[in-house]
Amino acid sequence: MCEIVLVSACLAGLKTRYDAQASPHERVIELLREGKALPVCPEQLGGLPTPRDKAEIDSGSGEEVLKGLSRILNEKGEDITDKFVRGATETLKIVEMMGIKRAIMKERSPSCGVNSIIRGGREVRGKGVTTALLQDRGIEVISSDSL
Repeated sequence: MCEIVLVSACLAGLKTRYDAQASPHERVIELLREGKALPVCPEQLGGLPTPRDKAEIDSGSGEEVLKGLSRILNEKGEDITDKFVRGATETLKIVEMMGIKRAIMKERSPSCGVNSIIRGGREVRGKGVTTALLQDRGIEVISSDSL
């Protein structure tokens, strides 16, 4: 039995990004074709539509959001923190049910960012909400930029 890796759905070529586009990554698509990857979109799992308004963590990063110390706001200023936390929690449920130990996530995302997120339209150091939760539970999370 082969190890299954969780992957950001947009990296698998699915049009799940906020702008209804994909960010296909050849190595992720190869893993998917080999039956070794499970694509998920935490934002969709949290109940957000595609397409959707851009969203950013207003301060800190995913760890602060999970602790209730920061929020996620869309470009209209609406607080959608609950949807991001729900998406991270649902993703974790899948990981636990499947016994997944590793994930490859899309950088610069308020959900999936591993080393960077976008704040104020600029790339800053930080983790997305889902990545923070997965890492807190001992899951190895790899940046799409490092493949």
